[in-house]
Amino acid sequence: MKGTGGAKGAGGVKGARRPEVRLPALEAYGGGELEPDGDYDGLQFRDEDFVGQDGGGARFMDCALTDCALDETRLHHARVLDSVLTGIRGVGTDLAESTLRDVEVIDARMGGVQLHGAVLERVVIRGGKIDYLNLRKAKLRDVVFEGCVLVEPDFLDARLERVEFVDCALKGVDFTGVTFTDVDLRGVAELEIARGVDRLSGAVISMGQLLDLAPVLAVQMGIRVEG
Repeated sequence: MKGTGGAKGAGGVKGARRPEVRLPALEAYGGGELEPDGDYDGLQFRDEDFVGQDGGGARFMDCALTDCALDETRLHHARVLDSVLTGIRGVGTDLAESTLRDVEVIDARMGGVQLHGAVLERVVIRGGKIDYLNLRKAKLRDVVFEGCVLVEPDFLDARLERVEFVDCALKGVDFTGVTFTDVDLRGVAELEIARGVDRLSGAVISMGQLLDLAPVLAVQMGIRVEG
């Protein structure tokens, strides 16, 4: 499903295309554990406890997951398509090398989520808080982080294209080895870069953010500031 957006915004940066998820009439999930390589189509998952279960390689299409527990849930190589995830929670959820396309994630409360090597396309992550998000070597295209708090997210060697951060906080972010193309950081209310400040080429920041980052940039460039 094609999303909206993509036009040149202020500063010449291309805006992200947001997903337009229109779910059909959903059937209630019948319960039971997730299955590896399972095929879930047009289902409503509500208040399900998937703690420690294995749904590796599963496909979720036109689904809604609401208030589900995903602690240590294995969803490695899963595909989540045209779906809405609301109020999900979990620690150590494994979504490594998964694909999220045309997905809305709303008010998630998670920690240590493994998304390394994942592909995110036309995804909105709105509200909530995610600690220690692992996006190493992930590919993000047309992704919006909106009104959320990310604590020590790791983007090492990730590729970000048309990614927007709107009214959110990035605390202790690691941008080591990141490649930015049309990435808009101006909407970050709290921007704290732990590593990788030298990788900001291809991103747009505000004048205020530049002043806040000046000491870090000076150190990176070997400039001594005295007086």
